[in-house]
Amino acid sequence: MNLKFLVDMALVGGDWVIALLLLCSVVALGVIVERAILLRREEGGLSALSAELMGGMDLPEIEKAVRRHPGASARILEAGLAQAVHGAAGVEDHLVAATLVEKRFLERRILILGTLGNNAPFVGLFGTVLGVIRSFHDLAASGSGPEVVMQGLSEALVATAVGLFVAIPCVVSYNFLSGKAKDILAQTESLGRVMLAQVRFQHAGHK
Repeated sequence: MNLKFLVDMALVGGDWVIALLLLCSVVALGVIVERAILLRREEGGLSALSAELMGGMDLPEIEKAVRRHPGASARILEAGLAQAVHGAAGVEDHLVAATLVEKRFLERRILILGTLGNNAPFVGLFGTVLGVIRSFHDLAASGSGPEVVMQGLSEALVATAVGLFVAIPCVVSYNFLSGKAKDILAQTESLGRVMLAQVRFQHAGHK
């Protein structure tokens, strides 16, 4: 097997790895800003909806309140309300199904942050290894002193530093945004339970 191609690629060094990591940081920043704005808007809609529903309403009033508020929480509750005539079991099943759909919506692209957070340090380390290989190759070719190697090693370690620079904010943002999404779904579930209680009460009164 001819390894010349791999050797030539290794001797290029890790500069392209640093460029790749910086590009990933731009992508991560875009995801963080977009998801933060969306989740903040969802929290605002949920807060307003919760303030109304927790005041005590019958099903027609709940339905009107849900339609007044856009967002994932309102869509989940609306899916359950559509089955209110069939009883609590139908409502509960549709709440669960709608929650799974909206969970994907709320957590969309957040996985990118988790992936970058887990892998950016290894990508940076890969760039450092390539930089070290090039440094020793340059030393062998030039016959210069250890100063050349030290300079090359210091430059190679930049890739590891950049990898950590990208990974740490991604991990923090991933945990924060994932927590926000789970909190929204948990609060929506509590509102769904309130609605289910009202559905059971209504159907019990009609018996």
